[in-house]
Amino acid sequence: MAYDLEEQEQLATLKAWWNQYGNLVTWLLIIALGSYAAWSGWNWYQANQSGQAAQLYEELQKAVAAKDNAKVQRAASDMEDKYGRTAYAQMAALTAAKVAFDANDLKTASAQLQWAADKARDEEYKALARIRLAAIYLDEKAYDEAMKVLSGTFPPAFDGEVADRKGDILVAQNKLEEARTAYQLALEKMDAKNPGRQLVQLKLDAIGGAPAQSAG
Repeated sequence: MAYDLEEQEQLATLKAWWNQYGNLVTWLLIIALGSYAAWSGWNWYQANQSGQAAQLYEELQKAVAAKDNAKVQRAASDMEDKYGRTAYAQMAALTAAKVAFDANDLKTASAQLQWAADKARDEEYKALARIRLAAIYLDEKAYDEAMKVLSGTFPPAFDGEVADRKGDILVAQNKLEEARTAYQLALEKMDAKNPGRQLVQLKLDAIGGAPAQSAG
């Protein structure tokens, strides 16, 4: 095919541009396509992981209904090992902890709660795990460990529950004035419609009401 002079000039310009920038364009395309493939692959992997975790979580729920603590713990451990980045793993850990606690298996309950406190994706699940772990330490009279678990920051929505749990620990240590302060803070932080307020008030009244600095 013959080209006229203008077309030949355009081809020459294109060849010159390609000679100068062709390699760069090729590598940019490779990077872009590779990134897209990686992104698509990651999305597929995430969806696949979530689907498999959902099936395993369903099996765990069946074991819960059957009150089969051993099977619940196996399912939860499998989920944490294989699908630890999914939301199902953190739910499984809290569920397994509750089942273990009900079976009076405090060691396993503590281990499940510690996993959730350390590795849960959502701050709310971490907060729940820490508060429940503190309750187990309280039952075991490990008061320093219980307070340590409750140190640091929590989502604001949990401030009332954290103060309430601290009050329980302080009462167990016979530090009643500090306990009154903790319970008073719990009441201040809890929403007016929170059903837990009544129990906190009962505990506060049982140790003498509001702290001295807040009385009157």
